[in-house]
Amino acid sequence: MSKETLKWLNENTLIGFTDKRGHAWHNRAGSDNHFPGAVPIEEVERRLFSWTAEERPLFVELETGNRELIEAGLVEPDLKKVQIPDRKAIVRSDTGLVMGIFKDGYVPHQPTRWLLRNIANILDDDLAIGSAGLLKGGAQAWVSVEVPETIKTPEGVEFRPNLIAATSFDGSLSTTYKRIVTNVVCDNTMNAGLREDGQQFKVKHSANSLRRITDAREALAIVHTVGADFSTAVAQLCSQDMTDREFERLVREHLAPEEPGDSVRAKNNTRRKRGELLRMWRHDDRVAPWRGTKFGAYQAVNTWQQHESTIRTTNRAERNMGNTLTGKWETADDQTLSMLAAV
Repeated sequence: MSKETLKWLNENTLIGFTDKRGHAWHNRAGSDNHFPGAVPIEEVERRLFSWTAEERPLFVELETGNRELIEAGLVEPDLKKVQIPDRKAIVRSDTGLVMGIFKDGYVPHQPTRWLLRNIANILDDDLAIGSAGLLKGGAQAWVSVEVPETIKTPEGVEFRPNLIAATSFDGSLSTTYKRIVTNVVCDNTMNAGLREDGQQFKVKHSANSLRRITDAREALAIVHTVGADFSTAVAQLCSQDMTDREFERLVREHLAPEEPGDSVRAKNNTRRKRGELLRMWRHDDRVAPWRGTKFGAYQAVNTWQQHESTIRTTNRAERNMGNTLTGKWETADDQTLSMLAAV
């Protein structure tokens, strides 16, 4: 499935702590996938992870028989199924969906074990499931755990530290345990202050996977430390001024530069992007409290990327979560912070 529908999102994602952060944008009347507190683990197992990723052999059909007679239309070709050596398909047990094709060394990580049981061994008891879901028909899966209470910094930034456990059956990512922050005011994934070692721990889909999971707790700086790291980063960015002229230069020279030889269409796209970023900096309520600081600039760019930028091949919810799981938002944040440091 390359494009998740609203129906899919409401049936295959579970959203917790709505009393703290509100409902997801795709929630609609009659949906029962939102919870005022933590998402019950039983609901995750029953509604999302009641299936397994199964291995199946791969075959191809080969034509046999007299080629001249077949080409003359005198006889029908015989078809022979031949198994492909050293390759296998990973199939969803309940729907039969072929999620990926791999070499023999690939070992699927079952969601219940790797996203629920293992993370329970890694984390402290007072953390709870904040969200869980499936994308691409189940080829990507995640569980996010978080602290019950929202953190608010002295600068007025409200956020929720998360530890996401994610896996895939299409080769798009290793099983990954990673720390992130969700900005409550704009429902954004943010990465400021989390670039040091200990942000994430990856496990390849192989026969030796289980030997590595015992190292995860030591390798990760667990979710409680995310709050202190992010609060420090917010304070540093809020203490640094950013004038309107400096933000305009940031947009013009770094975020949306015009290049020699750009086509008319490319120039129009660049000007549109500039206008959207400047409008967000000047007028958007999600940026207004911190306008005039580098955190305000970071907030404007991050919010534009996740909520305003053009999407062509999927919808925004799938794109945003996919980018969170694969690390694309982390890369984008790192680029933004490097640009801000140079201003």
